[in-house]
Amino acid sequence: MALKDIVEQIVTGLGYDLVEIERSAGGLLRITIDLPWLPPAGDVAQGAPDQPFVTVEDCEKVTRQLQYALEVDEVDYKRLEVSSPGIDRPLRHNQDLARFVGHVVDVTLKMPLGSAAAGQVSPTRKKFRGVLERLAPAADAPTQAEPVWQIVWRDEPVTKPGQKVSKKRPPAPTQALGFVLGELKEARLAPIVNFKGRAQAPDLEPQPSDLN
Repeated sequence: MALKDIVEQIVTGLGYDLVEIERSAGGLLRITIDLPWLPPAGDVAQGAPDQPFVTVEDCEKVTRQLQYALEVDEVDYKRLEVSSPGIDRPLRHNQDLARFVGHVVDVTLKMPLGSAAAGQVSPTRKKFRGVLERLAPAADAPTQAEPVWQIVWRDEPVTKPGQKVSKKRPPAPTQALGFVLGELKEARLAPIVNFKGRAQAPDLEPQPSDLN
């Protein structure tokens, strides 16, 4: 049985979601798990409300079961680490995207925008940061059509330390990028935190200059 199948069978069987499997130098096998999530009844586009986090006890329970299963299947590894997702949690499935609607995410496209940039951003640009939204399906879209997502952002001019910004300066225009899951090379929650938890950035800020 393949490693992914072994791990997924154990993790989901214990009632958790498998987020990521990584093999690192020195024989480290790192497994990331999360608590399961179901969309709110009647409205799947509202994103994830605050919910409990994976605990140390959760990780220990999964570790014990995985150690036994990996030994039985003779999987080669030297050290096993089971943990909860970090603040830059990967988003690999449409359910992950639905779960974090309204959050700030970093996306990297497989291909640059090219002519689709329409002069609004660089045609070679592939990386974007913005607030994740789910677009309503078109009236004539098939019932089983793939979900369409978008991120919304503003490319605010970079200011130097100590530079005063005029209150009269008009805000940068709001921009949006629509996509489907298959067009993404990678998507992650943006690692933005404050003292109250993950920032939701309703004003579409901040925007790092290195994403241009």
